[in-house]
Amino acid sequence: MEILVLQHISIEDPGYIKDLMIKDGVNITTIELDEGEKIPNNLNFFDGMLCMGGPMDTWMEKDFPWLIEEKKKIKEFVLELNKPYLGFCLGCQLLGEAIGGKVVKTNNPEIGMLDVNFLDEKKKDVLFADFPEKIRSLQWHSYEVQELEKNKDVTLIASSKETKYQIFRYKNNAYGIQFHIEIKDTTVNDWGCVPEYKSALENQLGQGALEKFDKEAKENMTNMNNYSKILYTKFKNDIILNN
Repeated sequence: MEILVLQHISIEDPGYIKDLMIKDGVNITTIELDEGEKIPNNLNFFDGMLCMGGPMDTWMEKDFPWLIEEKKKIKEFVLELNKPYLGFCLGCQLLGEAIGGKVVKTNNPEIGMLDVNFLDEKKKDVLFADFPEKIRSLQWHSYEVQELEKNKDVTLIASSKETKYQIFRYKNNAYGIQFHIEIKDTTVNDWGCVPEYKSALENQLGQGALEKFDKEAKENMTNMNNYSKILYTKFKNDIILNN
C-alpha cells in the first residue's frame, strides 16, 4: 500500500497513525512542503493521501506559494481521481476549499482538550460508526471551514460548540477532520516550541498553559490512540482497499 503524506512543518506528522502504518508495512512517501519538496506528478500511484496541520493558513499563498500547487494536487486527487483522503486541521481546511467551502476565522479559537459531538450521520458512516456519541480531543485552530452545505456531496458528521464542520465527508472517499486525533505523548510539548502555536495557546489559555494542556492531553491519550486505531483501520480496510 502506498500512502502520500503532505506535511507543512516537520513536527506535524501523522503521529500515532504513522506508527500504525509503519507496523503494517505501509510504504509512506512524505512530502515536506515547507522545505521545498514537490508533490509527485503521478498521483494515481498512491492509494491514499494524508494531509496534516501547520502553522500557516489556507489564504497565505503569498507567504507560502507552495500552497497553490498543493491545492491543485488535492483537487486532482480527491475530485478527479476520487482517491481516499484524510485531512487534519489545515488539511481539513484545504479539502474544504477544494470542494467549494470557505475558510474563515473562528469566532472563538478552539485550543485545548475539547468535546466533539457526533450527529446521527455517524451511525451510517464507514469510518466513524463505532465511535461514541461524544469524544474529547485536541483542538488547536483559529480558522474553520464554512459554507459546505452548498455542496450536495458533503455529509456533516460531527460538530463542536464553536465549529460546525469538525468532521465532514466528501462523497465516500475524502474526510476533513478539524481536530487532532492523531497525537502522541510528545505532541503538545513539540508543538509548544512553534512560536505561532505557543502564542495562540497563551492568548487563549493564559501564561503557563502549555504544561496544563500537556497534562490534560496525556490523560486523554489512551482514548485518542484507540480512536486513531479505529480510524486508520477502517480507512485502510473499508475505504482504500475498496477504492
